[in-house]
Amino acid sequence: MTDIASSSAAGSTATSPAGLGANTASPRSACRLSRPGIVCPLGADHGLISSALFSASRGLRISDDFSPGTPLPLGRVTTPLVDDSEWPAPMRSRNNRLLATAFEQLTPELDALRQQGIKPERIGVVLGTSTSGIGETEAAMEAHRASVAQGTDSADSWPTSFEYRRQELGAPAECVAWLSGARGPVYTLSTACTSSAKALASARRLLASGQCDAVIAGGADSLCHMTVKGFMSLEAVSRNECLPLGAARDGINLGEAAVLFVVTRESGGIQLTGVGESSDAHHISAPCPEGSGAEAAMRAALTNAGRSPSEIDYINLHGTATPLNDVMESLAISRLFSQDAEGAESTDDAHTLMPAVSSTKALTGHTLGACGALEAAFCWLTLQHGRLPPHATPRQALDPALAALNIVYRDRPETPPLRVMSNAFAFGGNNISLVLERHPVSTERFTEPSAKLTKEPSTC
Repeated sequence: MTDIASSSAAGSTATSPAGLGANTASPRSACRLSRPGIVCPLGADHGLISSALFSASRGLRISDDFSPGTPLPLGRVTTPLVDDSEWPAPMRSRNNRLLATAFEQLTPELDALRQQGIKPERIGVVLGTSTSGIGETEAAMEAHRASVAQGTDSADSWPTSFEYRRQELGAPAECVAWLSGARGPVYTLSTACTSSAKALASARRLLASGQCDAVIAGGADSLCHMTVKGFMSLEAVSRNECLPLGAARDGINLGEAAVLFVVTRESGGIQLTGVGESSDAHHISAPCPEGSGAEAAMRAALTNAGRSPSEIDYINLHGTATPLNDVMESLAISRLFSQDAEGAESTDDAHTLMPAVSSTKALTGHTLGACGALEAAFCWLTLQHGRLPPHATPRQALDPALAALNIVYRDRPETPPLRVMSNAFAFGGNNISLVLERHPVSTERFTEPSAKLTKEPSTC
């Protein structure tokens, strides 16, 4: 089992106009995303989540739990989580409880796999995370320091409940494999904010290569001191509700979430039709100012989906509300998609012919390793309901210096989207774009004979 892995691509490499290699994850084939299991600051029920998503209702709460003395808006999950008290010690963490709560929502999809006779060895698990169970290690370190301060021998003062394996990056995938009984490839990706989007891309490759018949894919991240204080040290955290594309934007709000899909080769439904990845390696934490890496990823995703820019109806922005991200992402989208807006009556109107865009991070906070899967799930809901998520930053607060985009607001006439894109951009110039489409539902199912899926610990 691999604790941390890169999502190596089995496909062709396209060269973007910016000169960046961009993986297009060829070939195209059916890649159906099931109804997702979602646990996030908006709730753990599709109805509640959709209501908040399509009304731009924020799920943030002010707290200094992870930044004593400095209250911050945080996207904290308040939904009751699965009890892990009877689990094996290495599995017990908030990160895994988030995943288990999302996993419970996949019962119909997993039952369908059983009914099809899919073998456990043909079911993989690929997840993304940046935190894993580091929160439990933080608590153990506090107890350790207290013991040392009281004069306890430091060699014996770690809490008896401390289990190092909870914080290993492979722990989330191992937990879901244990819960599901899956025995195919099981691994976790950790590439910061692109982690769980890359998990979906990797699931698609496992299906296309014939290594799996189904993959449980997604990701989770949980709030902890390391994350909050780390981003505060980068001066990237806002003390106010974040304002993606806003003139007064001054940083991110942080959040936590878990999202899981069952990914199969079935046709119909919500399909992952395009994946584009790039690495511009501009800086360890800052994006390339011109957005060349972001543009390369979006262009590669379009190529992989066999779509032109004009065929995309909506883009879920990475939209973090940091000064640098919003500049570069706006530039990249404007360059790539404005080429199809030449029919506008004036330059000022050109952006209205571009895809609709909005950022949902103002609603949940930036969920880091989980954001790629979470925002893919929001795109899934967008296609399923035929509605677009409105942008939370008020019109009058937008930054006029940014490249003009076609931003969604609640007064926009409803036009059901057919094809959407979701962006995730991470540290080190690590970029990924996904294209999702709604296809007519097919009654076809793959029926390769195999043993039934059973719930037992994974041997991977």
